[in-house]
Amino acid sequence: MLDLLLQTATPTPSAVGPGGLADYWPLVRRGVWFVGGFVVTALVGWFVVEPLVGRYVQRRNRNNPTIQEAVSRYVRLTVLVVAFFVAAGIAGYGRFIGDSALVIAAGTLAVGVAGQTVIGSIVSGLVLVVDPEFNVGNYIEWADNEGTVQSITLRVTRVLTPDGELVTVPNTVLTGQAITRPYGRGRRRVVEHVGIAYEADVSDTLDHLTAATEAIEGIEGEPTPKAYVDDFGSDAVVIRVHYWISDPRKRDVFGIRSAYARAVKRRLDDAGIAISPASKRELQGRIEIADGAA
Repeated sequence: MLDLLLQTATPTPSAVGPGGLADYWPLVRRGVWFVGGFVVTALVGWFVVEPLVGRYVQRRNRNNPTIQEAVSRYVRLTVLVVAFFVAAGIAGYGRFIGDSALVIAAGTLAVGVAGQTVIGSIVSGLVLVVDPEFNVGNYIEWADNEGTVQSITLRVTRVLTPDGELVTVPNTVLTGQAITRPYGRGRRRVVEHVGIAYEADVSDTLDHLTAATEAIEGIEGEPTPKAYVDDFGSDAVVIRVHYWISDPRKRDVFGIRSAYARAVKRRLDDAGIAISPASKRELQGRIEIADGAA
């Protein structure tokens, strides 16, 4: 069948010249119809179908920009696939594509090879898109990484880290492990640890650590900040402090934590309380001085 198609589509010119070049006209015409059909279908899909679908999805999911972006990507990909088959049909290749064992075998091989990774990532991407608790703009933590979700594509999710790095994470990684949303409910509880010397007054230190939150803009007064004795370290008593940040998605969380740390340092220095005192070690031994006389 392939040989027959090539023989009918690519005639052999009888001579070099206008008459010989005219023998290629059927092949050129089919190519023009294919390109024209593909371009027209793609333009209609991208500038007519995709905006209509996008507006419908936006009306149904006003508070979910993730699904709006994902649907737009999926529609454009579908449009390209449809445009290819429409163009092939207009150019007269529809029967060849539908009946060709070569095309079917190539498609089957491609799906089989890419099935485990690509299809798995696409399915994982769909799971993330339909999850109402996972959206573009969320601050997430997973494994040893964290950052703000920038986009969710067919295969990967792009996350902007606090250091300004754009990390591309396979969707299968995010769906295969626990994801934490520390800012998921409009406020965030921040936990700080402060080590003080054993000689310091613990009760006085607890009061200073909670009072230091009052002067920091962005730290909530309710729930009330709390301070607890968390651990007895080898060289210091470890104090655990809890306080809440309002609307952390619109605030500089690291800036608030830095301001609180500076306030704690000033208050404890004024009170004469040592923070994270140097380790104390008892050394034992003997020093011998050799006789250096000649």
